Amino acid sequence: MGFHLRREEVLDGEQLRAMLDESPVRAAQAILIAAKEGVTDAQALLGQILLEGRGIERDEALALRWFQIAAQGGHLMARNMAGRCFEHGWGCDANAGAAAREYRLAADAGLDWGLYNYANLLATGRGVACDQPQALRCYREAAELGHAKSMNLLGRYLEEGQFCPQDLNAAVEWYRRSAVGGDFRGQFSYAAVLAGQGQTEAALEWLRKALVGGNLKFLRVAHIALLRSEQQQVRDLAEDYRLRAAQLAEESTPVGFS
Repeated sequence: MGFHLRREEVLDGEQLRAMLDESPVRAAQAILIAAKEGVTDAQALLGQILLEGRGIERDEALALRWFQIAAQGGHLMARNMAGRCFEHGWGCDANAGAAAREYRLAADAGLDWGLYNYANLLATGRGVACDQPQALRCYREAAELGHAKSMNLLGRYLEEGQFCPQDLNAAVEWYRRSAVGGDFRGQFSYAAVLAGQGQTEAALEWLRKALVGGNLKFLRVAHIALLRSEQQQVRDLAEDYRLRAAQLAEESTPVGFS
């Protein structure tokens, strides 16, 4: 059974997302109606489909505008996405300072993605003064909220003893939680631990999962790291990483979302 929508009907965010999976073009029409009626979730969703060109013509500048409208209405993920637009120059000139302001507002409101993205800028000194201890605090807060990418980075700080006491057991546990949470970098980090413990089969299982989910940049770096492994089975998997990276490079488009 398909979706049937009268012009005067306004759907909520959950209904609109369900419609997107079935019919992106019809969903885009419904999202636009709801966005114009002031439904903040629809406004954020409209920004996303405009950014992706999903069911509607891609328009990055208009996507940013709708993210800003939704953010003004209190939608935290829309504010985070406005930050991503500013950071990457989607629909505007790249402006790390503006990105940092948007991320910080989302982070201060407790959004895990806002904390993660703001931490990334703090850790690298982009758009804001470099502050590794504050970056670590943000990663930790996001990790404790269940953010898988932040779990992996928190694990790295703990493993290396950067700006905190070294705690290898805690690092391994955060890597494990990140891997289970679906982050490909966390899966790779946890696999490295398992391989170092001689648990080669378990390590290979996580490496294969990271291979499926990894983006181009990650796969290229991981390919080189795998070639250096002392275990032949791990080195053999490096070729799969190289081939997958080549495939992604061929399929890549000007705007990436990894």
